[in-house]
Amino acid sequence: MRRLIILLVLPLLACSGLTPTRPSTAVPGAETQSEPASPTQTDVQPTPTQIPSAPNASVFPDSSAYTWQQVLTTSLQRPTDLSADGSGRLFVLEKRGYIRIIENGELSPDAFLDITDRVNDDSNEMGLLGLALHPNFSQNGYFFVNYTGAGGDTFISRFQADGNSATASSELNLLKIAQPFPNHNGGSLAFGPDGYLYAGLGDGGAAGDPLGNGQSLDSLLGKILRLDVDSAEPYAIPSDNPFGNEIWAYGLRNPWRISFDSLTGDLYIGDVGQGEWEEINYVAVGSRNGLNFGWDYYEGNHDYDPQGVAGEYTFPVAEYSHEEGGCSVTGGYVYRGSMPEWNGIYLYGDYCSGLVWGLIKSGDQWQVQLLFETPGLITSFGQDENGEIYFVSDNGNVYQLVRK
Repeated sequence: MRRLIILLVLPLLACSGLTPTRPSTAVPGAETQSEPASPTQTDVQPTPTQIPSAPNASVFPDSSAYTWQQVLTTSLQRPTDLSADGSGRLFVLEKRGYIRIIENGELSPDAFLDITDRVNDDSNEMGLLGLALHPNFSQNGYFFVNYTGAGGDTFISRFQADGNSATASSELNLLKIAQPFPNHNGGSLAFGPDGYLYAGLGDGGAAGDPLGNGQSLDSLLGKILRLDVDSAEPYAIPSDNPFGNEIWAYGLRNPWRISFDSLTGDLYIGDVGQGEWEEINYVAVGSRNGLNFGWDYYEGNHDYDPQGVAGEYTFPVAEYSHEEGGCSVTGGYVYRGSMPEWNGIYLYGDYCSGLVWGLIKSGDQWQVQLLFETPGLITSFGQDENGEIYFVSDNGNVYQLVRK
């Protein structure tokens, strides 16, 4: 079966799912706001995208001059994600159902949010999995989480903060998605440069996508969803979503961490492989909607299902085999912090081995290099408002990339 590779570098202002906000279609039964607060309005808090940046690095720094420094002296319980709100605070998820705040290097003794009463973390891939703060979080207090709840189903919900805490009773559920198996839940949430909320969903679990969800447009599993959370409650469907529903892209196995480059708006996806290949997918800002990343016809750049059909697929820009070390990719972030030699380098890792790679885009070419060996169990990367990069480990620690 021949593979057709799609070139993703298109003009910035082309018709795209990553361009400024467009009209949306309210979800049936949704309550439309009388004066929707568009994420493109001027009251949105500044982001690193609006801050001048040094030129992108063209070569990798000597990684021996840098280290991942432990941020806390106390340990968290199985942290799964990290985000920042622009105030210097870091918000860290714990798998069992807590959100904790780190401020000035100290872990707040009280949970920011406690939803342990509704989070189901019975299996290794279940629990409180993803967090995205609204672009206007400092004004409206809205934040969104992805968790597995009753029956192991996926819940994507909005909560509202009041200072250093949020109440569980403020939950507004956007989506409840049935999960046929207790793995491959995905869980990533991120706001794009268009102000829409993007959600990464796995194919539903087991091995080899037995239900064919990755390639089915009748299922929300194995997809990246795109929701307008400002024009209606609980959400509206952006009018340029390619299939007239929540689906924005498909053909994914278990997208364990998606992120947007805070300067360019490009999207990076870490998609966990079946048994041999882990992959990083890339969507340049300005690319068309409705991309198909190939699972389960392909695992990485390699044939997986011999019954797959010919078509247009978007293949990974980087991959590594399990023979090279590791078992499960953890997608990361593009560095935009205080060390210019790292500027523009996408950092990602592997859960099992603790290896961390860098990825540089130079025109249409990509450079990949193994950079660090860490203690391992990397569950997620995170980025603060200054563009610095962190990772959280399943052993309870939080680390930041720094000079030695």
